[in-house]
Amino acid sequence: MPRYDIRTPRLYLDHPLATGQGVPFDRDQANYLRNVLRLGQGDPVLLFNGRDGEWQAKLAELGKKTLAAEIGERQREQPAARDLQFLFAPLKHARLDYMAQKAVEMGVSRLQPVITRHTQVARVNVERMHANAIEAAQQCGVLSIPEVGEPVPFKALLRPSEADRLLIFCDEDAEVKDPIAALAGARSRPNALLPASAAEEVQPMAVLIGPEGGFSHEERDALLERPNVLRLSLGPRILRGDTAAVAALALVQAVLGDWA
Repeated sequence: MPRYDIRTPRLYLDHPLATGQGVPFDRDQANYLRNVLRLGQGDPVLLFNGRDGEWQAKLAELGKKTLAAEIGERQREQPAARDLQFLFAPLKHARLDYMAQKAVEMGVSRLQPVITRHTQVARVNVERMHANAIEAAQQCGVLSIPEVGEPVPFKALLRPSEADRLLIFCDEDAEVKDPIAALAGARSRPNALLPASAAEEVQPMAVLIGPEGGFSHEERDALLERPNVLRLSLGPRILRGDTAAVAALALVQAVLGDWA
């Protein structure tokens, strides 16, 4: 039996979920189910709220513009939360949408915009980013919706309260080395390609992607002086911010994360 049901429509509801409950959909969700997917009474859906796992449910018609679901059995338990933050200099609309969606697919627990000296986009639509996170989770079987932070200044990364978090700093000026070996040095276990299975071995992490104009000399020096930092090259080519996000998160999840 596959781990995921990839054929049944999945929807996120910010509502407690339990067997036997009836839960309403909002107007947009009802329109999507009824008029886009052409579903109706009795059709199956999967529901999740980011807290209680994934649940089987059946649609129940209430009216011309309203729709609800009757919840059945739990399909999947809620996985243990991981602490992998994704810190990034904001991009323009479509590429920011893409980056947020891919970060969710890659298992991040928080999306955090960071305003650096060379950041070209200073304003971020946090609600839009949250909507993109939900959409990615719905489509890809992800059960946890990451937190979405308001933009913070670069100096927030240097707070003493964050010193215990491993900061993986992707730097276009770093010497090009084997990134797998570089990340393996942050592990306590000898086999770097196997993810930590015990909770006590998993440390909080953050992956930082800078702006396409690069970090300033002052920002780079400040990051290198921060405790618990790992400077990482993503290879000999300059990557756009959305490409760098996927490359960096793939490396981190393969070596330090939850990929089996």
